Amino acid sequence: MHDAEHLVERLQAVEEALRDLAYEKLRAATEDGDADALDDEKKILVARRAIEKAINALGGAPEHFD
Repeated sequence: MHDAEHLVERLQAVEEALRDLAYEKLRAATEDGDADALDDEKKILVARRAIEKAINALGGAPEHFD
């Protein structure tokens, strides 16, 4: 199951990158009034949740859940 553990670690890194990107988009939406950034943040959130589901399916626990 070592391969799955490695994948979980990689997926956790992707989830973290998506989380950071979502925060950047929220900042852009609130500070700069960028309406497109808010739409982007919602898409990123959907992708992030899919990654979290994949982590769970592989038996790993995501480091950060909302």
